[in-house]
Amino acid sequence: MGLDAVERRLERLVDGTVGRLFRGRLRPVEIGHRLTRALDASRSVGVRGQPVVANHFTVLLAPDDLERFADIGESLVRELSELAREHARREGDSFLGPVEVVLVAEPGRRPGTVAVDARMKEADGTAGILILPTGEQVVLGELVVTLGRLDDCTISFHDPNVSRRHAEIRPDGTGFVLVDLGSTNGTFVNGARVTQHRLVDGDRIGVGATVLDFRAG
Repeated sequence: MGLDAVERRLERLVDGTVGRLFRGRLRPVEIGHRLTRALDASRSVGVRGQPVVANHFTVLLAPDDLERFADIGESLVRELSELAREHARREGDSFLGPVEVVLVAEPGRRPGTVAVDARMKEADGTAGILILPTGEQVVLGELVVTLGRLDDCTISFHDPNVSRRHAEIRPDGTGFVLVDLGSTNGTFVNGARVTQHRLVDGDRIGVGATVLDFRAG
């Protein structure tokens, strides 16, 4: 999924009958643009020298605008979160924790205007989720998760490009580390081959022809 695709979905959120209610008023894609600008402005350097950006966004709206978004609130939050992940991935940025977006009514704010408060918030490190292409979710916790072609792997792949024991995801008390087990064709994160990688919210893990999405919890 690309950044442009997410923006197109934001534009479609208010198509049709609902869209007529927003004509000449604040639209989801405008909130998305403000959020990515706030994300860029938050960029800093992490302890490992990597660029890190905010992952917790409070979107301040006029009370009337928030009320108009009520019917699409959950979808809007989901798409804005995905927009932040895709933008950070494109820019090579990392998050300290899961991406969170909260819509808040700000008394006195003029309708049609929006502000975004962007902050960095660390993950609690207690859980994570792998999302498979089928939509199935594998909850990560205290046990090592194995990826490979063998049936006794936690997640097994019927793919000749996947090694018998291809990779592991290991909890380390503060999060999860993806470790390649000397696989023939490699393990990838966000398109780059890795031997070991600390997973952050929004990472995309490539094993053979399969891509798994990681969400910090």
